Amino acid sequence: MKWVTAYFALSLCAISFGSDRTNVVVLLADDLGYQDIGCYDGPVKTPSLDELAKGGTRFQTFYSGCAVCSPSRATLLTGRHHIRTGVYSWIFDAGQKSHLLERETTLAEVLKGYGYETAHVGKWHLGLPSEKYDKPTPDKHGFDYWFATWNNAQPSHKNPETFIRNGEPVGKLKGYSCQLVVDEAITWLDQHRDKEAPFFLNVWFHEPHAPIAAPDEIVNEYGKQKDKAAIYSGTIDNTDRAIGRLVKKLREIGAPEDTLIIYASDNGSYRDDRTGGLRGRKGANWEGGIRVPGIFNWPGRVRPDIVVNEPAGIVDILPTVCGLLDLAKPDSVHLDGSDLSGLLEGNANAFSRHQPLFWHLQKSRPIVAMRDGKWSLVADPDYELSTSNMFDETWIPKIKAGAYTNFQLFDLTQDPNQTTNLAADQPEKLALLKEKLLQINASIMADGANWHEK
Repeated sequence: MKWVTAYFALSLCAISFGSDRTNVVVLLADDLGYQDIGCYDGPVKTPSLDELAKGGTRFQTFYSGCAVCSPSRATLLTGRHHIRTGVYSWIFDAGQKSHLLERETTLAEVLKGYGYETAHVGKWHLGLPSEKYDKPTPDKHGFDYWFATWNNAQPSHKNPETFIRNGEPVGKLKGYSCQLVVDEAITWLDQHRDKEAPFFLNVWFHEPHAPIAAPDEIVNEYGKQKDKAAIYSGTIDNTDRAIGRLVKKLREIGAPEDTLIIYASDNGSYRDDRTGGLRGRKGANWEGGIRVPGIFNWPGRVRPDIVVNEPAGIVDILPTVCGLLDLAKPDSVHLDGSDLSGLLEGNANAFSRHQPLFWHLQKSRPIVAMRDGKWSLVADPDYELSTSNMFDETWIPKIKAGAYTNFQLFDLTQDPNQTTNLAADQPEKLALLKEKLLQINASIMADGANWHEK
């Protein structure tokens, strides 16, 4: 049973709170790097995001849930490491059983328990039914309304034809994905929700994930028409314009104080020039593969124009929303994320991370990484998998039983680019952190789904 007792208790609470509850909007980019947008000293003009950062709190050191997309999205929705949720790597629905398990309690379900209207618009990539496998759709994870794609906008961001609305294929659409996603969000806000209830709007953009496309007039601001870097920047600029339209609609619906807005990216960029000089990129558990922007905006509650240096990440979103809105967290499950509300409200002493940040991705080298304070610990596997880039569910027994080797230790305050391995110089610190890493790893692997047996 999925959190049934607590769910009904929260439903009773929702009756008394009603529409006084704060709206929640989560904005997620796809493959956007740590140093892409303006407020992170990136080259793309992003006035809408810069304004959200100025009016809220920006985390200088914010992390994705994984170095690739599906696992990071599972972590965002659950506050749990993605392997616990059934998602080991990026999901290929036609050939894999993997999906976000129905037993997991998502942020949408938490908020529904308090009477929220819920909608997901944009990329999903957490499993949808295919000819071979029947998988739960977003409505099984707490979303009243959904407009989504399996994975990417195809054939590109321009005129995509892969959207599904509440289980029905939409067909070819005219326009660019980010703008179409915001169009759908605005339509839902205007026409499909109960306007007396608070809402949770989950907006997951496709940009700047390949295959990329953006309007010519925007691309021209960054370079030549066929310059991939210029097109990449154009997709981010176009998304910022779409976000600006959505924020304008939110402000028409209610005062800024009525809505908590969170912005992040699912993993680091696939472009080496957009990682802020950090080591690695998408797909790797180096800092460049897992560092992303992180912005929280809620006027009157979240401090404005603040930059926080405390490490945080997507895994913290669910417990933080619960903390900021004074909601009960999911009962009887282990949350890997911590509540950041103290940091966001200006009470740093109220924040305590109960468990170091941890990443695992079977095809990455290093395969695991952990952030504990200023320290980064990474390691390689002591086993080999096939060369396939796509996750093979027959690997699961080897992954669960596998151990690690070649541990490397870095002081990120002195060495953010991870160039100097301190393992030999800090044997006591290495031993302590290694023990923590192995304990977290054992807990996660014990919860991991055995898709190879199903």
